[in-house]
Amino acid sequence: MKNKRGCITAVTIAASDSGGGAGIQADLLTFAAHGLHAATVLVAVTAQDTSRIYSMEPLSPSIIRRQMDAVFPDLRPSAVKIGALYDEARVRAVAAGLERHRARNVVLDPVLAAKGGRRLLVPAAVRALTRELFPLCDLVTPNLPEAESLSGIRIRDDASRRDAARALAAAGAKAVLVKGGHFAGEAVTDLLFDGKSFFEFRGKRRKTRATHGLGCTLSSAIAANLALGSPLKDAVRLGIEYLRAALDRGIFPGRGCGTPGRLRTRAT
Repeated sequence: MKNKRGCITAVTIAASDSGGGAGIQADLLTFAAHGLHAATVLVAVTAQDTSRIYSMEPLSPSIIRRQMDAVFPDLRPSAVKIGALYDEARVRAVAAGLERHRARNVVLDPVLAAKGGRRLLVPAAVRALTRELFPLCDLVTPNLPEAESLSGIRIRDDASRRDAARALAAAGAKAVLVKGGHFAGEAVTDLLFDGKSFFEFRGKRRKTRATHGLGCTLSSAIAANLALGSPLKDAVRLGIEYLRAALDRGIFPGRGCGTPGRLRTRAT
């Protein structure tokens, strides 16, 4: 929704990455690249660099609630991107805030663990994520391991991936994008299920070490395009195209993994 000066806002609800490659920082950069004003609701703080996460501390559910109560009535965000939520108490605080403020264009990247293996959502919180948050989401964007964990379905081929997408939609999500990056092969096929039909987005695999923050970048790019008024299928396509172009311009600020380069879109 534009304000009187024509500004469109999107909000990210996630953890901070002190290395700047993922989490809230990746979302802010992606929103800015799409010409949006970016608001934040911070859930947790990590101490990490380009190689690993050293520690993570959550913020209290009460300050999460207060952030949402400050941001939503004033800035009236046109889309919401949700990332790492840490535990059940934070999942419930975010879900309650989304309901309270009637959030729209909600994109959930159901982050369960970092690339290095550190848990970013405790196992006990998975049920709360699917039961309480999924029904409030317009799109959920799991990678293959996340789709397996959340659906309970072992994914080994396209048929089982479609079964997992159906199961996640049955849990309440309006639409599901099961990313294909973990499948082997020269091509990557991302699979969108809108509750009725499947759509495939196929592209050549990028060979790069700029792999930190891919899920954050994609989900926030999709949210940005939803905020700009694109229908879901087009927003997903544009988000994938943005990520592919960003991978071609990967940057390497530290000694570990690089991150997608940020580029301005036609919308800006």
